[in-house]
Amino acid sequence: MRKYLITLIPVVLLGWQQRPVPEQGMELASSSNTAMEEELQPTASQFRAEALVTRILSNYHYRKTKLTDSLSSAVYDKYLGDIDHNRLYFLASDVAQFDKYRYSFDDFLTKGELQVPYDMYNLFRKRYKERSEYIQKLLNQPKPFDYTLDENLNTDREKAAWAKSPEELNDIWRKYIKSEALDLKLAGKADSSVVSTLRDRYKNRDRGLERIRSEQVFQMYMNAFAESLDPHTNYMSPTSADRFKQDMSLSLEGIGALLREEDNYIKIVDVIPGGPAFKGKQLKKEDRIIGVAQGDDGKIVDIVGWFVDDAVKLIKGPKGTVVRLQVLPVNALPNTPPKEIRLVREKVKLEEQGAKKEIVTINQGNRNYKIGVIDIPTFYRDFEGAQQREKEFSSTTRDVQKLIDELKTEKVDGIVIDLRNNGGGSLTEAISLTGLFINKGPVVQVKESMGDIEVQADTDASVAYTGPLAVIVNRFSASASEIFAAAIQDYKRGLIVGEQTYGKGTVQTLIDLNQWMPKESEQLGQVKMTVAKFYRINGSSTQLRGVMPDVELPTAFKTNEYGEGSQKSALPWDQIASTRFEVTDNISDKLVSQVSDKYNQRLRSDEELKKLTEDLALFRKAREDKTISLQESKRKKEREEAEKKRAALSKLGETEIDGEEDESTAKAETKKKDVYITETGRILADLINFSKEPSLAGTKKK
Repeated sequence: MRKYLITLIPVVLLGWQQRPVPEQGMELASSSNTAMEEELQPTASQFRAEALVTRILSNYHYRKTKLTDSLSSAVYDKYLGDIDHNRLYFLASDVAQFDKYRYSFDDFLTKGELQVPYDMYNLFRKRYKERSEYIQKLLNQPKPFDYTLDENLNTDREKAAWAKSPEELNDIWRKYIKSEALDLKLAGKADSSVVSTLRDRYKNRDRGLERIRSEQVFQMYMNAFAESLDPHTNYMSPTSADRFKQDMSLSLEGIGALLREEDNYIKIVDVIPGGPAFKGKQLKKEDRIIGVAQGDDGKIVDIVGWFVDDAVKLIKGPKGTVVRLQVLPVNALPNTPPKEIRLVREKVKLEEQGAKKEIVTINQGNRNYKIGVIDIPTFYRDFEGAQQREKEFSSTTRDVQKLIDELKTEKVDGIVIDLRNNGGGSLTEAISLTGLFINKGPVVQVKESMGDIEVQADTDASVAYTGPLAVIVNRFSASASEIFAAAIQDYKRGLIVGEQTYGKGTVQTLIDLNQWMPKESEQLGQVKMTVAKFYRINGSSTQLRGVMPDVELPTAFKTNEYGEGSQKSALPWDQIASTRFEVTDNISDKLVSQVSDKYNQRLRSDEELKKLTEDLALFRKAREDKTISLQESKRKKEREEAEKKRAALSKLGETEIDGEEDESTAKAETKKKDVYITETGRILADLINFSKEPSLAGTKKK
């Protein structure tokens, strides 16, 4: 979307004037200055960056949001939540002091005042130091914990009341530390080792806080503003911008995963197709890494509270070496113990990112159906190779066309396109891939912030495959995946099966703030800003709602847990005019109804599906309970029950494999346990069977 950047720059240049840098703080600063030994303060370059960020986002973001008291309240809540997410440091009196500024942040942004946000963070540092002193005092006691005492801990404090006194916070922290100690004890550590591990863990956190500089505080504050507009808009400090410019997969080439810090954990942002983690299907988005060990015999190093840069130094390493990770899975209940994963480091192989095929046999109605499954992990395209007109440049569409030709030679009865966990990629490839299954026509509409709408279409009239088709998606199918699935659904070309998709229907552009400054100026960072939205060819946005499957399979998650709908500031769903397109005669509403009815019958009669549905319902219910026992005997039972419930997810397509199994065993287990693919094959077999009935055939229309 380079054109958005080109049209934006001159307008901003004409409208921006440098503000004077304030010389003194505000009222809150004077009340906290004496409390801190060394306070963080904004720099002159940050005042300049704030002026640019505010002008750009308030005038050119897709939402065109004005700086009002309503936005101020959202920025205040976001910033306060980012500083103390679980309400474990600030006191109620602190928050009462902050609250008088709730409706002033719009004025701060307009006038370029940064002192109050810095004062809030400096007071947090003071409260953090108080908690740290209490924790070390607690851990220095001869017997800090009584594991026979019957007491509980609520692990979800996001909406809890702020503590009224230091003593109340002490008791909350005592329970948290005791819970961590109990986890270590149940993992087999001796009491002395438990205490030493916790001492080291919190000393690492202390060192992390000491490393926080003005740049990180400024970035946090600017992102409280940016992410109040929408979750995909953010400000990157100069350091973060430099890291963003690098090839992140290379910086983490040891395991092939992108990481970030969140709530003291190192969290998996994405698993890179072609890397060790992807091939073993052992790590997933949102998993949390809590420990790292080198080789098969190395000692686990606790990395809770570490910076991501430090964690990466442990995780990456020479090709061919072993790294072991302690991981809390995304589907872990509060009592679930961490699992250990063994990975052999290697470089990400681009060829491993490519689409792959397999044939599954489905016995349905006393007949065997050969179903071809094409797995597409991402929408990849070698843009440089394409520009240079290389004959065999890397392309999703090119690879899938070859696989289709092979499957046709093998005389499959139907094809399933597997887009589960496909987070998107090249829009060009999503459009051209759609073209393999339809005649030429529109695929997606793009509406930019000024209201202009562009229809992007497949212009190739050839069709690679005209047979029965299904597309399987899940909650982590996003962006380009949603565009492809939506087009297949709107053209009635095939059935969409699985879960409601992510709902990421926005377009971002990257803006370097230094383009307005003299070359010798200090770096100001970059802004990634939402400037457009995607719409289906029927006019419905893919934003927020994503794509609803024609046949919905059982899911482990609620729609508000993951995906765009879980973000408070997500842009809304809306609709524009439909484009003109010719619907195929492959699918009719009656046909979908018949296939759905047959599937629902299996849900009631098939023992495997019934058990899966029941287990996932129990699992979802268990995830809602955030209270855990701090009594050793009860906690042990809770962990055993949590493991049983989590085991239900192993029956999904995202099978979890024990890290000690070899690769061939892992592949066999994954294939055997993929209930989603099996059921999608059955649904496609039903589609093939019912399509033979003339009364269920689709009708072409424009």
